[in-house]
Amino acid sequence: MKNIGSYPKVRLRRNRKAEWSRRLVSENSLSTNDLIWPIFIKEGKNIKEPIKLMPGVYRYSLDKIESLVEKAISKKIPMLALFPQTPNFKKNARGTEALNKNNLVCKALKLIKKNYKDIGIMCDVALDPYTDHGHDGILKKNYVDNDETVKMLVRQSLLQAEMGCDVIAPSDMMDGRIGEIRKSLDKNGYKLVQILSYAVKYASNFYGPFRDAVGSKNSLKGDKKNYQMDFRNSKESLREVALDISEGADFVMIKPGLPYLDIIKLIKDNFKIPVFAYQVSGEYSLIMNGINKKILNDDAIYESLISLKRAGASAIVTYFADRIAHKL
Repeated sequence: MKNIGSYPKVRLRRNRKAEWSRRLVSENSLSTNDLIWPIFIKEGKNIKEPIKLMPGVYRYSLDKIESLVEKAISKKIPMLALFPQTPNFKKNARGTEALNKNNLVCKALKLIKKNYKDIGIMCDVALDPYTDHGHDGILKKNYVDNDETVKMLVRQSLLQAEMGCDVIAPSDMMDGRIGEIRKSLDKNGYKLVQILSYAVKYASNFYGPFRDAVGSKNSLKGDKKNYQMDFRNSKESLREVALDISEGADFVMIKPGLPYLDIIKLIKDNFKIPVFAYQVSGEYSLIMNGINKKILNDDAIYESLISLKRAGASAIVTYFADRIAHKL
């Protein structure tokens, strides 16, 4: 850094003296345009079910969905992300419920897209909500078979596109799935359906509350370290993102968020593509439970989200979206 002068001629605090001055020189900002709101859905009627490990977050039956969509639109949140809790009796080893035209996600898509045109809907593409073993793909000899899983993911993606999904979001970390999904979407007339690739998804310990929310926690056999990224690595993320961009990704996701600010910055500095961050369930729970509830306020939440923006995130998937939107 070049010599910038010295005290007392230079007083950096001058620019911090007044709120209007701080606004003028702020390097990063957060608006509702940066928010993606994850919604958990489940079967049944008139259900708003609290999630034990995520205070303030609920599972909703489909008859509650329209009010959530209207709330998101009123708060100018651009996109919702849908995550289903699938009943155990509908799960099997191959996760075939993911291909059912009447599954929860498909029903939600049809309901939302019939009545609301001005909000984006993102759908998770992975098999873990549908498999009885809790893994993101098809198991063969206790190992997730990459190529067989990709075939299922392509069919799942195409079904979601047919039902009106705006953003297909593969979160499975199989090799080559972005290219195959893009090829299938284009071939079937869905050239404008976007792909948000979870290009850099770590085998993290921060996913526990989410797995509880979608019902895969107790069924998971083993761990996901043989397909999700090793959290000791950073440069490997460059290869993952480069491959997914070459295969047709429109955006890339870094997951988790706060423990991986260095990865967000690394990807943002090296690629000219929108980089999204996922402030995951474990991060949410730590913030909600780790700060004295008497002093937890929106400013602390805002600070956590700004840190993701400061690192380079273009948008953030966060369970705080609904809560923080009014401040913005």
